[in-house]
Amino acid sequence: MKRGTSRDIRTANRYEVLRQIIASSPTSRQELAAATGLSLATVATLVGELLDLRMITEVGFEDSAGGRPRGLVAVNASGGALIGVDIAETYVRVELFDLALNVLARADEDMRPGENRPEQVVGHVAAAVGAVVAQAGVEGARVLGVGVSVPGQVDRDTGVCEYAPNWDWHDVPLLALLAEHIAYPLYMDNPLRASAVAELWFGAVRGSGDAVVVNLGTGVGAGLVLGGGLHRGVSNSAGEWGHTTLVLDGRPCHCGNHGCVETYVGAPGIMVNLRELAADSTLLHPEDQTATIDALARGVAAHDPVALKVVRDTARYLGAGIADLVNLFNPEVVVLSSWVAATLGEPLLHEVREAVARHALRRPLAATRIVLSPIPTDPVCLGAATFALEGALQSVGQKTPSVGHRTAKRTDRARSRTAPPV
Repeated sequence: MKRGTSRDIRTANRYEVLRQIIASSPTSRQELAAATGLSLATVATLVGELLDLRMITEVGFEDSAGGRPRGLVAVNASGGALIGVDIAETYVRVELFDLALNVLARADEDMRPGENRPEQVVGHVAAAVGAVVAQAGVEGARVLGVGVSVPGQVDRDTGVCEYAPNWDWHDVPLLALLAEHIAYPLYMDNPLRASAVAELWFGAVRGSGDAVVVNLGTGVGAGLVLGGGLHRGVSNSAGEWGHTTLVLDGRPCHCGNHGCVETYVGAPGIMVNLRELAADSTLLHPEDQTATIDALARGVAAHDPVALKVVRDTARYLGAGIADLVNLFNPEVVVLSSWVAATLGEPLLHEVREAVARHALRRPLAATRIVLSPIPTDPVCLGAATFALEGALQSVGQKTPSVGHRTAKRTDRARSRTAPPV
């Protein structure tokens, strides 16, 4: 199922079997073999390992036509807990899940403008992780791991945030810093991958081979699912669509370029769209992205002409950018995800569909659905929790922790460079 060592392949197969069990409980070994493409013997071995780990359980039998009854297995929801962390530019959100990936507890920490130094972010994450563990009343030994999503370009093997343009972070050893406060195994990636995995497991991408998950928040990007699996690129940098050029010599972007997609359709860009249209509008909250987007959503519902025009103009930019993704990747589905998309909802979706139709080629567009994320919880937290699940499965049989996570207090901090607080 993926190239690499025999351990890599076994881990990937174990992960895929558990994913299918979570998605289709209860299920039989025969059904798992058909869904994964693995041999029945391989599935039986992997199911046995998962039973030994108490991640799944036997739940009885189903009749088969004329043959022996088939044994059924299901996820053992109480067999462990997973934590997903969504670090965004304006908040930290943490959710604790059981092994069926049901949310058991949630905690939020707001981050004020300029509150972006690594030690400040780490403090918010540690506080929220402690809060969800206390809320859920789980024993520490039951927490199999903590998946952390952080904006920007990350090295998931070393736990280093290499570049976060909105914070001017360079080479921040985030997992090592978090390990000084959090005792559980830690795994890291960015929200593009987290959202794509969440949609692939439980959302609009389930059952699709090729898809794009567009993250609309303070930052903007595109998680890619190609050939039925997550596409990371050669340096885990795929999906930085928010930093592709939409307008030549356009608005300056934190990344150093001009006219990036993010500067027109991310939350700060939408605020600029509003300011350029009506600088004195009561919809504009200059220091509060969330309040502005909430006000725009209420304004659209009330048929406020300024709100309608801002959402329409934003959708024009967004539609042109999504049309490029449709033409380039020919996906089955494009999912609008993250908090801006969720807040602006159907009115934004309607305008985006019309805008994409004006720019995309007819043949690839005819095969593509454009939808809002159907996931009721935070998709980034959900996806991050699956990173922890993957890590827990990878560590099976290993005597020492893998490179990709941190478990103990660290004093060997790598050097990092960050912008001074503003």
